[in-house]
Amino acid sequence: MANHFPEIPELFWGLFRSGNRMAYIEALLRINEEYQYSNYYLSREICVQALTDCFAKQKVTLEQEETEDDFDLLEPLSTRILNWLLRTGWLKKVEDYGTMAVNIVIPDYAAVFVDAFAHLAGEDEDETQVYIQNIYGILFAFKNDPRSNISLLKTALVNTRRLNKTLQDMLHNMDKFFGSLLEQGSYGDLLQEHLEGYVEEIVQKKYHILKTSDNFYLYKADIKRWLSEMRQDPLWLEEVCRRNRQLRGVEVQGETVIGQLELIERGFDDIEHRIMNMDREHTRYIRATVTRMNYLLNKEDNMKGMVIRILNHLSETEGKKGQEGELEQLGRLMNLSLMTVVSDKSLYKKRRPKQNFMESLEAEEETRELSGEEVLRLNRVHSRYSRKQVESFILERMEDGCLEVGPDTVSSEEDFERLVLAYDSASRKDCPFRVQRQEAEMVDNGHYRYPRLVFEARLGQERGAVNDRLL
Repeated sequence: MANHFPEIPELFWGLFRSGNRMAYIEALLRINEEYQYSNYYLSREICVQALTDCFAKQKVTLEQEETEDDFDLLEPLSTRILNWLLRTGWLKKVEDYGTMAVNIVIPDYAAVFVDAFAHLAGEDEDETQVYIQNIYGILFAFKNDPRSNISLLKTALVNTRRLNKTLQDMLHNMDKFFGSLLEQGSYGDLLQEHLEGYVEEIVQKKYHILKTSDNFYLYKADIKRWLSEMRQDPLWLEEVCRRNRQLRGVEVQGETVIGQLELIERGFDDIEHRIMNMDREHTRYIRATVTRMNYLLNKEDNMKGMVIRILNHLSETEGKKGQEGELEQLGRLMNLSLMTVVSDKSLYKKRRPKQNFMESLEAEEETRELSGEEVLRLNRVHSRYSRKQVESFILERMEDGCLEVGPDTVSSEEDFERLVLAYDSASRKDCPFRVQRQEAEMVDNGHYRYPRLVFEARLGQERGAVNDRLL
């Protein structure tokens, strides 16, 4: 392409700076499509008609270019675009004096960019399928056709490297789908992104072609077998060198042919490794998608989801002082000092020390379930209050021997802890009260969230006995 640089006019590069570049690129793709399927040169009238049909159902508004005057703005949309492409060198006029007509052609340097636009638009045939079939056909002809020479082998090597490059680009561009996972805030958006983005672009167009239809593996075994047979056949190598000397007049050594064959085989090994990496990335993406879907479905009810929300909230807070303030506020509402969370699914599980083989044969002790007192002792709350303080917290608030827990019952961390201890103490027979019923409704006073409990004085407990408890 370096030979074409002097031919490129200065205004040619203005397309990439123009605000109308998408309209110009779409027009070039439409003219290129008409250009490929026409047996004759394209006349100006055909180009204008093709652009008119292309933009007929679109609402396109063009900005005024620096090279346009007021008369250009009066032209129809298709004529205006065609004139600008001709003026900047993306298209070229060729005058045919025999027919007294002016034809429109695409210059060589512009055709390179138009092919790139078509590739970015996804209009070209899938390269992975074209390259593997090319390699298969070229090697078959090189091995069996008596008119072939070493130039076919070089072409097969070029196609092998192009296929490797295509797979590498596919592999490296899969990270954008991981980024899009975190951008989706709802389950529906994530599912739509997965089905219309990843499944449509990667699985059906690329990954499906490599794996499901077994395109690569359909040709790989034959190609590797041919490469091995050609390297190990000295008579065939001598015939190739002699044939190349007769047809091209160039002396080629057998070591050169063997070297080219080894490079192709090494390229196929690289292809297999890249496909294995694509398998691993595909598995990672599917696992990450399922995890993200579970989080979006259960983030309000799952403890791990709530912890993730807290960490995301802290990461969005700007400045060290702001984060410290948020941590201080969270510390007043939550107990963040313990390394473990006492639940059936703790966030941290202590790992057992390594044992030798003989110790591992010994029977392990069964872990028993912790009692309520042991759980409270682990939380270091039970020893902070006496039994009288816990019972008085309920008895002082009773009216006619009954207390219904409401939003105003708990106003501090001490009240919340004594309410929990009172609920545990109500199960004892000597406790002056009991929990009559426990409703599913939760109480949320803005600082604490707890069940709506109803405490009732036990039968046989007189008013005076309750007063004695308080004294």
